[in-house]
Amino acid sequence: MKKKTVLIHSNFTRAFTGFGKNKKNIMRYLYDTGKYNLIELANGIEWEAPSTKLLPWTCRGSLPKPQEMQGLTPEQQREQGYGSKLVDRAIKEFKPDVYIGMEDIWAFNGYHTKPWWNKVNTMIWTTLDSLPILPQAIEYAPKIKNYYVWASFAEKAMNELGYNNVKTLRGSLDKNNFHKLSDDKRDSLRKNNGLSDEFIIGFVFRNQLRKSVPNILEGFKKFKERHTTSKAKLLLHTHWSEGWDIQRLLKEKSIDHSDILTTYICNKCGVYHISPFKGQEQKCGSCGTEKSVNTTNTGKGVSDTHLNEIYNLMDVYCHPFTSGGQEIPIQEAKLAELITLVTNYSCGEDCCTEESGGLPLDWTEYREPGTQFIKASTSPESISSQLSKVHAMADQERDDWGKKSRQWTIDNFSVEVIGKQLEDIIDEMPPVEYDYETSHMEFNPDYQPTGNYASNEEFIIDIYKNVLKDDVDQHSQGFKHWMTKLHQGQSRQEVLNYFKHVAVQEKQKSQIPSMESLLAKEGNAKKIAIVIPQSEVDVLLVNSLLKNFKSQYKKHDLYVFTNPQYYPYIDDNPAVYKLMPYNPSIENQLVMEGCNDHGGYFDMVFYPHATTQKSLCYLHNGANKHQFALK
Repeated sequence: MKKKTVLIHSNFTRAFTGFGKNKKNIMRYLYDTGKYNLIELANGIEWEAPSTKLLPWTCRGSLPKPQEMQGLTPEQQREQGYGSKLVDRAIKEFKPDVYIGMEDIWAFNGYHTKPWWNKVNTMIWTTLDSLPILPQAIEYAPKIKNYYVWASFAEKAMNELGYNNVKTLRGSLDKNNFHKLSDDKRDSLRKNNGLSDEFIIGFVFRNQLRKSVPNILEGFKKFKERHTTSKAKLLLHTHWSEGWDIQRLLKEKSIDHSDILTTYICNKCGVYHISPFKGQEQKCGSCGTEKSVNTTNTGKGVSDTHLNEIYNLMDVYCHPFTSGGQEIPIQEAKLAELITLVTNYSCGEDCCTEESGGLPLDWTEYREPGTQFIKASTSPESISSQLSKVHAMADQERDDWGKKSRQWTIDNFSVEVIGKQLEDIIDEMPPVEYDYETSHMEFNPDYQPTGNYASNEEFIIDIYKNVLKDDVDQHSQGFKHWMTKLHQGQSRQEVLNYFKHVAVQEKQKSQIPSMESLLAKEGNAKKIAIVIPQSEVDVLLVNSLLKNFKSQYKKHDLYVFTNPQYYPYIDDNPAVYKLMPYNPSIENQLVMEGCNDHGGYFDMVFYPHATTQKSLCYLHNGANKHQFALK
């Protein structure tokens, strides 16, 4: 039976984000089944970036080149940054049976108008973090057959609105990455970080406004006032130079700086340590590098192994927040057998029950300006009282809660459980016959409008449909953008010319063959590529060199990449094994020759046009007679 082709579209699997980590877990699980042809479409990298070659499955980036983003509105740039254009290319090239989009819901704006939507088995797996549910998420609900959210509160809210097609599929975790260490190992870690019998309260978070830092500081202060002999410390594993000004908050609340710990890491050697905050760009005590030590951040963080050690330094985990889609550190802490104190709102509702090894934190409602979302202001008094409850527990009771916490997380969030649920969803989907896609997705720069339009609205919808083969409606961002342009005085002809320009570019891109297809029948002989894309002079000069070049590399086949219009200048040269069409992706030497685990396509690649076309070739103080050394 033919394998189903499954295309998963989200953050790159090597990205240190919630979506990226989940995608990595899921891709590995599905890959290990051996049941599917897996295609990764990765947001944040370009189509054939070198990093796409370093994975066991096929990977392409969804990010357009910078020059392709020029002239676009911020809304259009954001949409294309999420892959709204290149996803069509991926569907056309790989013909998946299943498309899984895993991002914030606005990343899929306008997708329901694409010709392949719901003809391919389409699944959207998204995070919703607040009530009332985002209007865009509600608007799309009737248009998405397979609609999954990461937290049960969102499923419940959508079901209450009548959308019973919305179900919960939680984000996955690798249970092996986080676990409780032995007492000896834990004692050693504490000693290495200058800790002994302190009661360590932990919070792992990105320093954003939705993480309730003032609330946890106030709750910690109240706890300290009630337990003066506890030697309590609060460990804030975060970056201190973004988001909340933690130093200022400590001063305002008269909290002793020595009671607030943070994680430092060296940018050079990667060694981390725990200590009170003493500024950024510190000297590394391990490798001695000056100004290399900073608090952890998105650019430089600790490994999962080290993060597990940091969780094991803690006696209890506290996570107050305004709202969230899943909040993965909560599950990581549970896997490390910590009791978790979690705001009883949004995704926190799943993780603050006694069954889950958690305790709920009370909150009061406030409304976020602009969106009018309900947000939670976590009660400092509740934080203090729940910390007191854990502090009073006997060691055995705390251990029992920790074991319960880990097992509940494995049962509900482990990649084995979530991966199997997704596997069953995929297996229930029928294979797809691609009998529609080519004709619907072929751009048409030659389309001539009738001119008989009752309104500008009708004109915009018509040229989207017939030039770009895109069925938009009045709610689409692109439609709104061009209606604004017409309202501001731009003519219909000018708008049409732009659409035709885009159609020409997109059509050209779609016709570029992959390197794999060009070399599919070429065997394993040694290969050299010479790239000379333009100019009759350049091609003729290179042509004159090839006989001598071949004599230097007798065991290699010579491939010349140039624009097909220049083939007549070089196609009779016996030194040339094969002429190949030039395209810009060939300019990436790491892709062409290989790097890391990617073996490359050629043994060597030469770019003589780097001198003639890309650099100022008229320098050399005017002393050179010609650009190449002819023999």
